[in-house]
Amino acid sequence: MKTAHELRPGNVIMLDGSPWVVQKTETTRSGRNAAIVKLKLKHVLQDSTTESTFKGEDKMEDIILERLDCTYSYFADPMYVFMDSEYNQYDVEAENLGDAAAYIVDGMEENCQVTFYEGKAISVELPTSVVREVTYTEPSARGDTSGKVMKPATITGGGTLSVADFVKTGDMIEIDTRTNEFKKRV
Repeated sequence: MKTAHELRPGNVIMLDGSPWVVQKTETTRSGRNAAIVKLKLKHVLQDSTTESTFKGEDKMEDIILERLDCTYSYFADPMYVFMDSEYNQYDVEAENLGDAAAYIVDGMEENCQVTFYEGKAISVELPTSVVREVTYTEPSARGDTSGKVMKPATITGGGTLSVADFVKTGDMIEIDTRTNEFKKRV
């Protein structure tokens, strides 16, 4: 059993007797109240999605599914194709990837975990951190040195995130895939 706060995209939970893939999580904390977790969920067997809100301490039944370490092969619209060490290929729908699709690029060296439910590949879990190149970011603002200054940047794969002010176009950065946050320049 996992708490709602421990869930991350790619996890599969049992809710009302049906399996759901977590596509997106958003945690909100307030001063006096407990954390609130908003989940975007996709039904594993049907093409329906829903958004639900839970308390951070709510227990969720995590389904133990078969997982394989795979590498990304190619994109065949609308499927991402992954390959295991025995050269078996598995198709995962683009909508099942959620925010992870922004970090999947051709020639990526990081291994992903492909999750299966009843023999069907349903989701992909990325490593906790990946290194990507900044393809575009605004030049640094002059004189703004008070505190932690962040600016938007676009990375290979098309994703956008906030990076530190000293990051330039062409820099390699490390990104935490769980929170979509800039960690450091590599």
